[in-house]
Amino acid sequence: MLTDARVVRLSKPALSGGRRYRQYLGYWRYFVNNRGFLAVCLFFFLPVAHAQEKPEPPRTANGLSLTPPMGWNSWNKFACNISEDKVRQAADQMVSSGLKTAGYEYIVIDDCWQGERDADGQTTADKSKFPTGIKALADYVHARGLKFGIYSDAGTKTCGGRPGSRGHEYQDALQYAAWGVDYLKYDWCNVGTQDAKSSYLTMSDALRATGRPIVFSMCEWGTAKPWLWASNVGNLWRTTGDIWDHWQGHKTYSLGMMDIVDLQVGLSSFSGPGHWNDPDMLEVGNGGMTTEEYRSHFSLWAELAAPLMAGNDLSAMSPETKEILTNAEVIAVDQDALGKQGDRVKKDGDLEVWSRPLKDGGRAVVLLNRSETSRKVAVSWEDLGYPHSLKLHVRDLWQHKDLPPSAGEFETPVASHGVVMLRLGF
Repeated sequence: MLTDARVVRLSKPALSGGRRYRQYLGYWRYFVNNRGFLAVCLFFFLPVAHAQEKPEPPRTANGLSLTPPMGWNSWNKFACNISEDKVRQAADQMVSSGLKTAGYEYIVIDDCWQGERDADGQTTADKSKFPTGIKALADYVHARGLKFGIYSDAGTKTCGGRPGSRGHEYQDALQYAAWGVDYLKYDWCNVGTQDAKSSYLTMSDALRATGRPIVFSMCEWGTAKPWLWASNVGNLWRTTGDIWDHWQGHKTYSLGMMDIVDLQVGLSSFSGPGHWNDPDMLEVGNGGMTTEEYRSHFSLWAELAAPLMAGNDLSAMSPETKEILTNAEVIAVDQDALGKQGDRVKKDGDLEVWSRPLKDGGRAVVLLNRSETSRKVAVSWEDLGYPHSLKLHVRDLWQHKDLPPSAGEFETPVASHGVVMLRLGF
């Protein structure tokens, strides 16, 4: 006669050839009677939902973009009105205008270059805009001593409604490598419920698997805080929504230049050689700001160790635009080998001081006046982490001249919406 019955739960891991171990449960039923112990095994397995993650192998950087990338991108000026003739013209102008000599090297086609995928799922170019194909265009850019970049999207379609790379990541990466692509901008439209980190990891791995060095520009707009996890995934990541060619304000999902600057505060520790915070492409020369404001724009991007991707019509540059984009002393700050992003170290209403450590031990300092009138802006050596008694050499990077050495502090008038950019050294 059975007098007692109990159920005992045992767990057993099942072997798996994938990245996860699935855990299963076995149930044993045993009975005890007054004559002794009788066990009957009713053994079966049920899957358990809480699978254990196998630890990810450590990721390493791809070794590219040890200084912020410099180049030209088609979007800010041309948007979807792009063609191979315009790209060839941009490459020619980058050389003839002196931008190449100044350090600009990438010619990047943004959205709307794609046609429909072919029967094998291969990405293709829009034949009406790129009749000779992407490989011929890349060869043209390379023949001028420049590098070639292209655009895709992590979703099913790009922001412009062209085919995205979702489900075709490795196929597309191989095609880009075969074409001779050196730089990929990867956007974040039409992604549904996709996870940003896993989506960008997939394309990052796909690019590496090609064996070709391809700079990976992550255009995720900062919503998933890529600065926290992407240092060995991409070479640069957008920190905000798109830039608007305006001093300050919002236009739909786009932000004025100063709104973007404000959102860079607190991000400096995440940026460095090979992995840069990206406050978006330059608007210098596109007509929505004054020359003074464009000079501030370029100075602040250099102070932030930001990528310098021109976005204007290179064939129609004014002398003022060319002067801003080719200022060798400001570019030297952006490209400083230490790779430290600058910080806002002082804010007094509309008056600000930004400071960036440089490899030679000096500082790049931007004195910024956001107000509507000319104002004096002062910086003390304590703001910069220097002792008050230290005497420093002072150079104005827009006037291209040395100023008298200073000790303790420096003060100067700054134009409305303008900057004075200094290099302080010993």
